[in-house]
Amino acid sequence: MSDLTAEDAKLVTLARATRARTRAAEGAAVRDSDGRTYAAATVALPSLAVSALQVCVAMAVAAGSQGLEAAVVLGEADEVAAADLAALREFGGPGVVVHRGDPRGTVAATSTT
Repeated sequence: MSDLTAEDAKLVTLARATRARTRAAEGAAVRDSDGRTYAAATVALPSLAVSALQVCVAMAVAAGSQGLEAAVVLGEADEVAAADLAALREFGGPGVVVHRGDPRGTVAATSTT
């Protein structure tokens, strides 16, 4: 995490803790344009399936956020899911920093929307 800003490292910590606490497939966290953070885990119920990153975006929208600055998703996947990137782009617009990492919080890739 040494190449991350302090604020992005905080997102990694939040995502890792949320994933570990819930034992979910993924943990995610986002920071909105006002600096507020939202962390969530994958929801995998028979009647409802939502990725951790999509839950974070929904939380930001529901809280009245006006946009996103950065996102972190931690799990076993080799890339951020297309649906997750679409949600980030739709709500956050271009330039949202997206960090993808493993379950331990080691960031493997960084991109932007």
